[in-house]
Amino acid sequence: MAAYREILTSVSDHVLTITLNRPDRLNAWTGIMQSEVENAIRAGGADEAVRCIVITGAGRGFCAGADMNNLQTIQASAGEHYNDKTPDLKPKEVSPLEQTFPGRFGHMFACPKPIIAAINGPCAGIGLILTLFADLRYAAADAKFTTAFSQRGLIAEHGIAWQLPRLVGEANALDLLFTARKFSGAEAERLGLVNRALPSEELMGFVGELAHHLATQVSPRSVAIMKRQIRESYFQSYAESLATADAEMEKSFATQDFKEGIASFVERRAPAFTGK
Repeated sequence: MAAYREILTSVSDHVLTITLNRPDRLNAWTGIMQSEVENAIRAGGADEAVRCIVITGAGRGFCAGADMNNLQTIQASAGEHYNDKTPDLKPKEVSPLEQTFPGRFGHMFACPKPIIAAINGPCAGIGLILTLFADLRYAAADAKFTTAFSQRGLIAEHGIAWQLPRLVGEANALDLLFTARKFSGAEAERLGLVNRALPSEELMGFVGELAHHLATQVSPRSVAIMKRQIRESYFQSYAESLATADAEMEKSFATQDFKEGIASFVERRAPAFTGK
């Protein structure tokens, strides 16, 4: 794996784990971290050995939001161009799905691998936005969340105004954005912001088992197409979504994974999917 300054990466049993690694700052977000996380996700998305991606934080935090030192720099140079942002790591020709979802985190929707956010501690601001672009979110029940922006004189940035209401509804989204109040992982589950909240000591074990299941027990081709179908459907009519499904179903019948899925079921054994 590539050498990074502010994240750690490892691959085990087809699962790429990306760990935000500034524990002394509760993994506060920087331009370097942004670049490295994007690079690691793009690399994992292109690596046939990777079938699932997990993002978590080192130490007792997930991501406490933007590093306040950077925000102070922005305030001190108000009106000037803000340079602490991601270098353009996009390929020369990005996919149609990434064109539909531009910005800092749109590449996560376009990544063909399932992405799981394992929220192990404080999750605020841009750290919260990062989790919204994961496909699945699991949190420690006592983890603390906040949107933070209104208490910093900022706005609903980087797509959260579009994404958050789709997960928790408009009324709850406005509450969380307007008040910037703190809420727990347990409340995040009740709101529908995370798939499940667990005792902190159980979180990584649960996520590890889920990631292993996704990496070994389901067709990576099926998951990639399902992920694309869902995200494309945001801008499709029902008839358009149905036509896409019909076309993809026909293609599926001719794949090795379809043959293996049927054979493993009939033979009562674990599947050996290839993604082909």
